[in-house]
Amino acid sequence: TNLGDSIAVNGVDLTVAYQDEGGFSAHVMPETYRRTNLSDLKVGDRVNLERSLTLADRLSGHLVRGVVEATGTLESFTPDEGAIIARYKAPPEILRYVVVKGPITIDGASLTVIEKTDDSLAVSLVEYTQEHTNHTRKAPGDRINLESDIIARYVEQLLEDRQGLE
Repeated sequence: TNLGDSIAVNGVDLTVAYQDEGGFSAHVMPETYRRTNLSDLKVGDRVNLERSLTLADRLSGHLVRGVVEATGTLESFTPDEGAIIARYKAPPEILRYVVVKGPITIDGASLTVIEKTDDSLAVSLVEYTQEHTNHTRKAPGDRINLESDIIARYVEQLLEDRQGLE
């Protein structure tokens, strides 16, 4: 990691401003604190960290930009034969882009939606995700960062623009 590189922290794209052997620091804008769960973090909390892809990297999952659009809250965990079903409350501005079997980004992890209601969504956390992310370390009521599928957002914008031209 170099100065100026992008690192996603719980799905929030941050720019490395300082680094040493013990870690790195980044500047966080007030808007980022208002729109994300970063202001909830305490010393010692586990976070999801991920470097940005390069054009030479293999893409696995869906396109994640590191632009958190809203927060939701963890409602519950339900065991499911080695997996865990995680249910989250989510605002309408996110849910409008959510489809069952489609992608959602929660705290930076690309996950597949298995259920959707008027005010919530559910994902299945496989063992790998349970072990390598902070998802199962959260408690009901904890805020989570949400990023919707960018392709759905682009399609909506293109359709709106097209309707405006007619």
